Amino acid sequence: MPRTRSTAPSGQSESATEQQTKTLTPAEKPNKTFILPSNTNANARLLSLPNPQSGELSRYFFCPDRGIFEFTVVASPASAPRSILFTPKKHQSAESKSADEKSPATASIAKKAELLVATPIDAAFFLVPLLSSSSKSGQSLFQPLDDIIDSNDDLHPHFRHVLYNETFRKALLARAEAICDTVEAGDENMFRFSETKLLKELLAKAERMASHGLPTSLEERFVRQALAAPLMSVKREDALTNQDSKNGDASPIESDERSESPSTMATTATPSVSTPVGETTPAPQPAGEDSDDIRRLQRISIALSFMKDSYLPSALSSRIDELLASEDSPLDLKPLTNRLKELATLRAEAIASRGVSDFSRKRGLDDEETEDRAETKRRKEEEEKKAKTSESRGVRDLKKVNTTGMKKMSDFFAKAAAKKKT
Repeated sequence: MPRTRSTAPSGQSESATEQQTKTLTPAEKPNKTFILPSNTNANARLLSLPNPQSGELSRYFFCPDRGIFEFTVVASPASAPRSILFTPKKHQSAESKSADEKSPATASIAKKAELLVATPIDAAFFLVPLLSSSSKSGQSLFQPLDDIIDSNDDLHPHFRHVLYNETFRKALLARAEAICDTVEAGDENMFRFSETKLLKELLAKAERMASHGLPTSLEERFVRQALAAPLMSVKREDALTNQDSKNGDASPIESDERSESPSTMATTATPSVSTPVGETTPAPQPAGEDSDDIRRLQRISIALSFMKDSYLPSALSSRIDELLASEDSPLDLKPLTNRLKELATLRAEAIASRGVSDFSRKRGLDDEETEDRAETKRRKEEEEKKAKTSESRGVRDLKKVNTTGMKKMSDFFAKAAAKKKT
């Protein structure tokens, strides 16, 4: 009797056959691509550490010599999806060529073009939740770092491995001293968390980022646009008065000739339709009104906001804001605060003046709404373009046919009218 595929061979159960079938199934390759730093220690590992801001476990790269690295995702936009082709590296040696001929290498494709680039992160951000929690239990106590670590029983094993790594220990103690008050007790230093020292450390990082310059996109959106003065409105009569005052130095003969010229007579006799007398016209504010100091403070403020939102708990972030607003703050942000309030008042006045002068426009459009409309229009054009390219030539030719006076196709399949009885 011939053996079918469903029957198991003699002396072998069905469960063993299923297990053998499962082992033959090829495993899927990982779909994440990491770009790791070079010249790392042999003991460098990918670890799961608590996120400094949220406390949730996230993937990090730890090297005892070079420190901790977080992963920044670089991916293609959703509107233009991409994929990545991975091919094996070709070896030039004869032995490797013979080995490659015996076992041919295969390429693989990642459906999503996504790269996880390892970027360095300050270890002090991981120590902030640990040290700040110990300061709450004993606000005026100095403790050794090992005692602070041992008092937290719920630490993840990977995080405990980083804290007790002998090679990384010296760098870890140096970062703890940067955010803590320290005293010496024999041969050991004792630490107490200091919010003031943390603020100074954050300001030093923010000033360094501002001095090196923010990326072009961040500079455009968060500095130039945030400090851009709105288009204020001036009356038509004021504009004419200012123009006459500028031309006041001219000779009387020239002024009389200008007043009697046809263009001037037409302008004074017949007001403009778009800007009649008494109405308002937009006048741009003078460029460069904000000083370099204001722009520098804005860059520092943006850098601080990024670090607080990314690496500090919400409660500690609010405490940092209070210290910045206090009189003992190491950086005076009052000029920037006053300038932002002034710009907010000017924008409100500009929107109100537009509502009075232009009744056809019910409200002023901000930059975000304008960008949303432009994005919607661009997507609509792309969809129409894709629809046109997907149509066949015959469908396009049929759309050009003049069908005036022709019956529709559905008329031929309609029910016939009932005949009248004679």
